[in-house]
Amino acid sequence: MIELLEECVRIRSLSGQEGDVAHFLRDQMAARGMRSHVDAAGNAIGILGDGPRQLVLLGHMDTVDGLVPVRFENDALYGRGTVDAKGPLCAFILAVAQLATSGVTARREATPTSQPLNGWQIIVVGATEEEAATSRGARYAVTQYKPEICIIGEPSGVDGVTLGYKGRLLTEAHFEQPSRHTATPGPSAAEQAVRLWNWLDGYAREYNTDKPKTFDQIMPILRAIHSADNGMQEWCDITIGLRLPEEKGPYDMQHAFEAWVATTPAAPHLQFTGHEVAWRSSRDTQLARAFIDAIRAQGARPALKLKTGTADLNVVGPIWGCPIVAYGPGDSALDHTPDEHVSIADFERSVTILENVIRKLITAP
Repeated sequence: MIELLEECVRIRSLSGQEGDVAHFLRDQMAARGMRSHVDAAGNAIGILGDGPRQLVLLGHMDTVDGLVPVRFENDALYGRGTVDAKGPLCAFILAVAQLATSGVTARREATPTSQPLNGWQIIVVGATEEEAATSRGARYAVTQYKPEICIIGEPSGVDGVTLGYKGRLLTEAHFEQPSRHTATPGPSAAEQAVRLWNWLDGYAREYNTDKPKTFDQIMPILRAIHSADNGMQEWCDITIGLRLPEEKGPYDMQHAFEAWVATTPAAPHLQFTGHEVAWRSSRDTQLARAFIDAIRAQGARPALKLKTGTADLNVVGPIWGCPIVAYGPGDSALDHTPDEHVSIADFERSVTILENVIRKLITAP
């Protein structure tokens, strides 16, 4: 099983540069019994069955930058994307492929009234640009499918199931003013940027006072700050990321930023991107129960999780409104790190769990 992931990880696929890996996965899905193509957004699509009911397995093919040498070491596969998130996507493909060659078949049975896969169509989507915050692939997929059930391919740990992700807002502020001597009274452009950060940090601390759970808190992250002076103008650019709870949406925070700016003479230029609302799925769904049962069948204790990051679940969840969770092998603490790797045993167990979950869902009354 691990060979598919190894080959996939060896294909470099930064956000916006997924063409090679998309065609590779298209061919791999075709070889495993799926109808496959690359769609208008560059997504690799594999479809099993042609019934009217849709189950979508939505993973992503792109990775962040950084060359992690691909190698096998201590029964694990190392490489960029092994965890986030080519591992979960390849597990999707292998699980669906095993359905195509086992007890549940995509071929019509002898009875003329029977439907392929019990009336289900299983759709694997390898999406583009999830890591770029544009989520181009997921936004296109939302317009193409109407699933009754959706599984997002993100690392949850082989025994974990992710029910929700926090929201997000990305903010860039540009402060600029005429150059002056450093002895001149008044704040510099850099000091103005620091004041913005200090205001936001205080805003978040006050909001979080009575909220002990991380999922319910505002989490500001100072991602970058840079100042310069050319002798005529001085300026400072600051980039801030926000992870947001369900009760505080991205546009609420945008308005808070704008209100603060209205009180300062600095008048920075603000740019907002990456607006995503937090989304949480119920644990009391047929989908969540199928995962709990499949994990227990492997002799493990299921862990239901809420993540502080974001994923394509935030994009499709509010629109599709169907039962949805995220699942995949790998430790999410290894996302984007130089040490990214996945246990081979966990990867193979995740395929078995996924196959059992899908089988249970499509054969249920």
